[in-house]
Amino acid sequence: MTLVESTEHTDLRAAVAALGRRYGREYIAQAVREGKHADELWAEAGRLGYLGVNLPVEYGGGGGGISELSIVLEELGAAGSPLLLMVVSPAICGTVIARFGTEEQKRKWLPGLASGALRMAFGITEPEAGSNSHRITTTARRDGDGWVLGGRKVFISGVDVADATLIVGRTEDARTGKLKPCLFIVERETPGFSFRRIPMELALPEAQFELVMDDVRLPGDALVGNEDAGLLQLFAGLNPERIMTAAFALGMARYALGRAVEYARTRQVWKEPIGAHQAVAHPLAQSHIEIELARLMMRKAAHLYDSGDDAGAGEAANMAKFAAADAAVRAVDQAVHTLGGNGLSTEYGLAQLITASRVARVAPISREMILNYVSHRTLGLPKSY
Repeated sequence: MTLVESTEHTDLRAAVAALGRRYGREYIAQAVREGKHADELWAEAGRLGYLGVNLPVEYGGGGGGISELSIVLEELGAAGSPLLLMVVSPAICGTVIARFGTEEQKRKWLPGLASGALRMAFGITEPEAGSNSHRITTTARRDGDGWVLGGRKVFISGVDVADATLIVGRTEDARTGKLKPCLFIVERETPGFSFRRIPMELALPEAQFELVMDDVRLPGDALVGNEDAGLLQLFAGLNPERIMTAAFALGMARYALGRAVEYARTRQVWKEPIGAHQAVAHPLAQSHIEIELARLMMRKAAHLYDSGDDAGAGEAANMAKFAAADAAVRAVDQAVHTLGGNGLSTEYGLAQLITASRVARVAPISREMILNYVSHRTLGLPKSY
C-alpha cells in the first residue's frame, strides 16, 4: 500500500472506511427491504466532501480526480454500504460537465453534485443498441435556438432520485449528413420526459429505469460542450464509468472476502478452525491475490485518466473493470461456499451478493466487448464485425 498510494490517499481511505462502517451492510439491506434509498449515507458523504472529491475546488469540489473518487466508492463497498449512483452522478456527469460544460452549466450543476444536494443520471443504453453506441437511435434536431429530443433508453440507474439525466443522443452533421453523438442535460420535470421502473433481481437501493423522450424540447444551453466533439466528450465520461465500476466490484469483493475470512478463523467443526484446512484457506488466499491485482490495474487506470492520458486510460480502465468484475464474482462465490448453509442465510447477508456481483460483468459493457477492445486495440487483431 505504501509503495503505490500517497499518505493523502491512505488517510482518505481510512476516513471513508470509518464512515462506511458506521452504516454497514445492514443499513443497505434495510433500505432494500423497505424500498428506500441510501439517502442518509449519501447526504453525509456529501457533507464530508467525499462525493465531490474529484470535482474542481472552485465549484465546491475537492480538487482531486477519479483516483480519489474510486477510493471513496471502494471503501464504502468494502464496509458493505456501496453507493452505486457514485458511478454516475459525480464520476460520469460531474466529470463531463467539469471538462466540457459551459461556465453557466458548471455553476448550475457542479456545486450540487459535489455536495450531494443534486444528483444526475446518465442515459446511453438503448433497447436495440446494446453495447454498440454507434446504433443509438435517440436523436436531437435543431428547433430555432433549441433542440427537440426523441428516443428511448433502458437500464438507467437512479432516475427517480436524479434532478436531471445526461442523455446521449445523435445529431446530423451538416457537412456529411451522418449522425454524430452529442450530450444533453434533461431536467427531470421537462415535458415529454418520462420513466418507468424495470423490475430487477438486484438487492440494491438504486433502481433501474426505462426512459421515454417524446419530442422533449430543450433550450440551446442543454447541449454540453461542442456539438462536433461529442465522441471525445462521451468517452471522457465512459472511462471514469469503467474505473468506478471496478471500484464498486472491488469493494463488494473485499466485503465478501472479509466475511469469509472472519468465519474461517472462528468456525470450528473438528479440532481446528476450518481456515486451518488448505481446501478452505487456499481459495480465499487466491481470491485476495486476484483482488489486489485488479486494484493495481484500477489505480493505474485512474492515474492515467487523472494525468490526461485518455487513450492509455481507455485500455487500463477496460482491463480494470474486467479483472475487478471477475474477482468480485469469484470472491462472493467462494465466500458463500466457505460459509456453507450460512452463506445462503439472511443473517450473513452474502446470498444477495451472488446476483449483485454479476453487475460488473455485464454493465456498463460486457466482458466480451472488453476482450474485443483488447484484441483489436492492444493486440492489433482484425475485427469480426
